[in-house]
Amino acid sequence: MTAIQTPQWREFVSELRQQKVDAGTFGGNDLDAVFVSVVSTQGSAPREAGTWMAVFAKSIVGTIGGGHVEFEATKHAREFLSRVDDLEPFEQRYVLGTNLGQCCGGVMALCYEKYSTIGNKYNGYSLIKHIKSAEESALSDHASQPHQQIALFGGGHVGKAIVRILGTLPMQVMWVDSRDEIFPTEVPHNVVTEHSDPVQDAVIGLPSGSQVLIMSFSHAEDLNIVASCLQRQRDKGDLPFIGLIGSKTKWATFKHRLKNRGFTEQELNHVTCPIGIDGIKGKEPEVIAVAVAAQLLQASLQKV
Repeated sequence: MTAIQTPQWREFVSELRQQKVDAGTFGGNDLDAVFVSVVSTQGSAPREAGTWMAVFAKSIVGTIGGGHVEFEATKHAREFLSRVDDLEPFEQRYVLGTNLGQCCGGVMALCYEKYSTIGNKYNGYSLIKHIKSAEESALSDHASQPHQQIALFGGGHVGKAIVRILGTLPMQVMWVDSRDEIFPTEVPHNVVTEHSDPVQDAVIGLPSGSQVLIMSFSHAEDLNIVASCLQRQRDKGDLPFIGLIGSKTKWATFKHRLKNRGFTEQELNHVTCPIGIDGIKGKEPEVIAVAVAAQLLQASLQKV
């Protein structure tokens, strides 16, 4: 991948392209803006250090957490933007208490920097380059931190819907299918695709601690993947979650067949089927994806 394209960066580029059609939307041909970034936080805060927003005269890209603190930061940024001769970056500290109408109880330090998107004013850097640098830095920071490891077997409609959601979460996803042509040409930055035929052979190479989701195009493949996961769990005990898409009837049939392969009732109890958090009903791929993503997050928190 030659360029990092996070959701915020894509959103910014999209909005900026729109500006070139109507530059007045952001209040001028120069498309000047103030880049507001979270320098540090103490206690409970709506967003973490490194989060940013770009404040234009009439629009905002990104968010530092919403609420009254973002309202105040936007006001201060636009006041800074209106002071033509004031170019010096500054920091400001916000106590997230009752005076800001928020009950987080923490503290946020914000940095304000003035930029021009055409890069010929102020400190000579374009806003586009600065935002891209911030996004790359944030991705680098995330990459150095431990993430949930997810192994997703199956590239069908539900699999694709799950990838769209997991692509926005702090997870590393290995997406496996026996059909190489099933994968889209572009996937989120935290997703790696793997063609494996037979598909269950990929189980042995999964990172330790992987949470496994099984939803291939055939029950035969599903059964073989579950069996391989249970064998690895027997040998290493390092797959904290094995989830299988399907009904209770499907799982009853699978349990019978897996017992015939030598797995015990206790081992089979490690498999979750059906998958998806309770209370979210629906058979649409997107609904199932939301329920499953919530279950993965819940399982991760319970593990901690």
